[in-house]
Amino acid sequence: MQQINSSDKDKRISIRVDPELKEESQELFKSMGMDLSTAITMFLKQSLTDNALPFKPRAENPQNIAARKEAESGNLRKFNSVDELWNELND
Repeated sequence: MQQINSSDKDKRISIRVDPELKEESQELFKSMGMDLSTAITMFLKQSLTDNALPFKPRAENPQNIAARKEAESGNLRKFNSVDELWNELND
């Protein structure tokens, strides 16, 4: 019986990422029942299956970026009715 040394089975990849990105990603994948290494392995395997990135990268419109930042800031104008909102939009 041949024994497989773990260094023969797996190879280590070292990448640099923002510490907050790493922590948030680890929390997300943990909530999905996996660790970061498993998630990255899934990404790589899906890339090979698709022979491409497993998502479509796209440049985001600067207005969309600004709108999302504004929404995430929590400093949004509130309206008491739909009519009030429509009046504001039509002014």
